Amino acid sequence: METQILNWNDYIQAARQVSTEGIVLLENRNETLPYKQGTKLAVFGRIQSHYYKSGTGSGGMVAVDKVINIVDALKESGSVKINEELENIYAEWEKTNPFEEGVGWGKDPWSQKEMVLSKELAERISSQSDAALVIIGRTAGEDKDNKDEAGSWRLTVEEENLLKTVRETFKSFTVVLNTGNIIDSSFVDFANPDAVLLAWQGGMIGGYGVADVLTGKCSPSGRLTDTIAYKIEDYPSHKYFGNKERNFYSEDIYVGYRYFETFAKDKVRYPFGYGLSYTDFSIEAKDFEIKSKAVSAVLKNAESILSVPAAHFKTIVTNIGKISSKQVVQIYVEQPQGLLGKPSRILAAFAKTKELLPTQSETLEFEIPLSEIASFDDTNDTGNRSCYVIEKGRYKFFAGSSVRECNEVGIIEIPETIVTEKLSKLVAPVKTFERFKSVENNGKYELKLEKLQASPMEQKAHRLKDLDMVKTFYPQKSQLENKNIVPLQGVLDGKISMPDFLAQLTDEDLVKIIRGEGMGSPKVTAGTAAAFGGVSESLKAKGVPCGCCTDGPSGLRLDSGVHAFSLPNGTMLACTFNTELITKLYQFTGLEMVSNNVDILLGPGMNIHRHPLNGRNFEYFSEDPLLTGECASAVIRGLHWAGVSGSLKHFSGNNQEYGRLVVDSVISERALREIYLKGFEIAVKKAQADVIMTTYGALNGIWTASNYDLVTKILRHEWGFTGIVMTDWWASLNDEGEPQSRNNFAAMVRAQNDLYMVCPDSEQNIHNDNTEESLKNGTLERAELLRCAENIVCFLMHSRAQKRFTKTDTQVKIINRPISSEDDQTNVEYYKFDGELTVDLSNVKAKRGTSFTFAVDSSSVGFVEITITGRTVDGDVAQVPVSVACNGTSAASFTWNGTNGKWQPLMQKVGFFSKYILVKLFFAQNGLELKDIHLKLVEKADIKDML
Repeated sequence: METQILNWNDYIQAARQVSTEGIVLLENRNETLPYKQGTKLAVFGRIQSHYYKSGTGSGGMVAVDKVINIVDALKESGSVKINEELENIYAEWEKTNPFEEGVGWGKDPWSQKEMVLSKELAERISSQSDAALVIIGRTAGEDKDNKDEAGSWRLTVEEENLLKTVRETFKSFTVVLNTGNIIDSSFVDFANPDAVLLAWQGGMIGGYGVADVLTGKCSPSGRLTDTIAYKIEDYPSHKYFGNKERNFYSEDIYVGYRYFETFAKDKVRYPFGYGLSYTDFSIEAKDFEIKSKAVSAVLKNAESILSVPAAHFKTIVTNIGKISSKQVVQIYVEQPQGLLGKPSRILAAFAKTKELLPTQSETLEFEIPLSEIASFDDTNDTGNRSCYVIEKGRYKFFAGSSVRECNEVGIIEIPETIVTEKLSKLVAPVKTFERFKSVENNGKYELKLEKLQASPMEQKAHRLKDLDMVKTFYPQKSQLENKNIVPLQGVLDGKISMPDFLAQLTDEDLVKIIRGEGMGSPKVTAGTAAAFGGVSESLKAKGVPCGCCTDGPSGLRLDSGVHAFSLPNGTMLACTFNTELITKLYQFTGLEMVSNNVDILLGPGMNIHRHPLNGRNFEYFSEDPLLTGECASAVIRGLHWAGVSGSLKHFSGNNQEYGRLVVDSVISERALREIYLKGFEIAVKKAQADVIMTTYGALNGIWTASNYDLVTKILRHEWGFTGIVMTDWWASLNDEGEPQSRNNFAAMVRAQNDLYMVCPDSEQNIHNDNTEESLKNGTLERAELLRCAENIVCFLMHSRAQKRFTKTDTQVKIINRPISSEDDQTNVEYYKFDGELTVDLSNVKAKRGTSFTFAVDSSSVGFVEITITGRTVDGDVAQVPVSVACNGTSAASFTWNGTNGKWQPLMQKVGFFSKYILVKLFFAQNGLELKDIHLKLVEKADIKDML
């Protein structure tokens, strides 16, 4: 059997390069950075020893061996001398002010208490140091948006005072922001730091990236993927963000820089695409030509080839400074306002150079068909309703280093409006609202409000219109009688056609195959998010394998306790503007997935940064749809190289966490097409993305998980997507005009959303879904179930799950990985839990920094008393803590204060709200001997109420 090698050192180096290239240097007065060799450095801020590797929630729950802090990396570099007195003062303070982890889902604090810095201490440390470094940290994540308050978007009083005191006492002063999202940057005005580094969250090795930039090992080449405005209320979406029931996307296509560069340039502190370097570059454009480009287009409901004008030109990038570095060339287009109105500039292309030595040059070539920047007419203003159009007028092309710093390259004049795609009216708003529109007046852009009238819901009609065609493709009943079963492998071997294989599936098979099982299903890798496909004995007997998916996108979430590689967050990836590097990193991640028998990483996250307070912005790439789509494509290409895949999420309009389960996003067709769907379209068409996850909430009145026009008409019919679509975990669904429900699987299947994620047990209908009932009463067709089944088995047939099933898969050998990673458990024992259970722990060695994991297969859900019995030989003042996590979420903490050798039981109550629970005990201290852990159900709940 073939073996592939995953070299952990190469993995680290790729992530380290992403970290260095994703860091954005915002300020660098008087060449404060990089630090000179031997600089005596005083490091302030408690985050110096608690680097935030990622945000919180499913996108950040990656268990790791060690997180490299910034101070650790600076020491290791040997380039600077850390003030040890100050470091020890922080360490002593932490003993009585421990880091607050947060207990429970979405309960992590945005920030941590900061040590008060006295003027006297600052002056003493300043007398011993050449420079000061202040590290500010923030986190947020799933189910926890940021807020416009101190400790979240704004600095706390303690942090402000820290910056002021350091400024008063140090000549050289740098701020590093270890954050997932952008935050209020007004400190630049009142604290006047000499340098500011936006370091994001670089995963478990992120400290190395910061140290590499601070010490000059690498020159920063990251560029902003978001506009940083002076105030939170300056963002165009601010008035329309945060409603729990319904959010009107009134800013429409004017998101981020599209708004600021058109209407409010004076509101911008740092523009989109901005970022400083330790050197200088010149960018010279030449050889601008207009050529015809043959592009694929949908005209009159048929695929056609259309010839459109395209800009061809070169840019010559030269390092005119004294330090080697990389440069990002950004191409923007100014479009005619026409009848539709448009932003003053939009990003049309980008490229990054190689590392250029001083005086060295590189030539980058660009080809940009105007069809790639066409506008969508959703009002018939151009006479072309539901069409992409290139409006007549002048198209100016600009090349430069940011949306502000760019020069004109050339012009294309379009004498008459060109229709590039004729589509249909789909997913239109069913609520009337006002949206932004740009109107040109005497050469200036004016912001007007345009009323967009509500449209009727038409999804049911669209589905019924397509249904006869669907029914002709699939048999109306199983052809199983009197036939020998030919397994799925037979399709690959040419022994049976796919239609004939599908004809073998019974109605019972079809009802079960759409149920993903989890979390923590024992049918796949322990501690993962879901099993899907061959989840029943009957399906397994027909050769359908079980696929496995687990949370990303910042690495593999394995709730069993197995350690994985924690990656730089999505925003940092995008700030590199280096898609080749992103692909390289995710090739390593793909091999890591193979080594853990994981087929789908639940990422990349690619929702638009509509508003800076969205808690999950750290997972996502940018406010720009082109950059989002190209970065997502890079991730997918890397995973596909390894034979695995990633799920593009969340499709679509998932732009806040507050009320995410029910909130209705009201978005115009134009904004959907040009902004919120565009990135997904790019990844589907350019990278052949084959897995997509819908959202929790509704889009224009229909929950996305059951949105026929979104999932079938746009994704599959228009874009040609042939892969699988899954719901988000325990998402709601609805029919047109009906309330949402987590049981309406029939609505999901009718929409051609293939998999409901997740059910406690796919063999049994514990979830109480309506699939079988709907099939019997005729509101759901067998053909529609077969269509989903075909999508699922076609995906699995070409996956590594099929190769594992037939024992023909490639093995991955990991080399140069720290032994501690491999010491953790890979095989987890499952225990039946029928209300009471005792697990013997006498053989578990509770050594500091280790863990023990077991799994529970529960017949009931509710609140459970967990009693752990242990003893120590220490006296009464000892402190020996054990933390308990359930399915990766911190649930309880037990502390023995010394028992003098006597057994002592400690009890806490936690919630068990899933059939499968992975219970992980983490030991933070030596000296504890364990006897057992006892579970007792004390408050039973109906599992259906938990769904």
